[in-house]
Amino acid sequence: MKLYDTRTAPNPRRVRVFLAEKGIEIPNVQQIDIGKLEQKAEEYRRINPLRRTPALELDDGTILTESVAICRYFEEIQPSPPLMGTDAKSKALVEMWQRRIELHLLLPVALAFRHTHPAMAEMEKPQFPEFGEANKPRVLEFLQHLDNQLGKHRYIAGDTFSIADITALVACDFMRPARIPRSQDLKNITRWYGEVSTRPSAKA
Repeated sequence: MKLYDTRTAPNPRRVRVFLAEKGIEIPNVQQIDIGKLEQKAEEYRRINPLRRTPALELDDGTILTESVAICRYFEEIQPSPPLMGTDAKSKALVEMWQRRIELHLLLPVALAFRHTHPAMAEMEKPQFPEFGEANKPRVLEFLQHLDNQLGKHRYIAGDTFSIADITALVACDFMRPARIPRSQDLKNITRWYGEVSTRPSAKA
């Protein structure tokens, strides 16, 4: 088994945090430096034609890409601790919030970063700064919705830590390089973030 990782990118970090929560270590890890455009090299294009990280190569040669798909694989082979729900209802709730956070938080943060940060000029051609800036208020609007949810529950999808919390943690941390300030008036998010960001897995 081999994991293709990028230490500086948010999606590979989601997988690392997930693995850390599971207590799973993968000895064979290859770093792909997207700053040096290593993801565009022919060698890596054979691993993932979409030229994105992370990617997981299984012992039988199967290649898994997409962060949640990789996490799903590990959830199935090692169900404990459960990070994607335990029954029909909790699995659906985790999936619902995981999807919401991907579409309405992580994605617009990423678009803001990719289209406004100078470091992305070589990767995001052409950059559209106005489009990047237009995504920032969308992030802030969704954070208010998320704050309301966290006023009802300890964690995002209920009272148990899940992959939805992992994605939201990564997205919130990615707001800093995207230059999107998070209001301290969001008391429930502040409480939640203080808890999840100090879990040992958050350092992965």
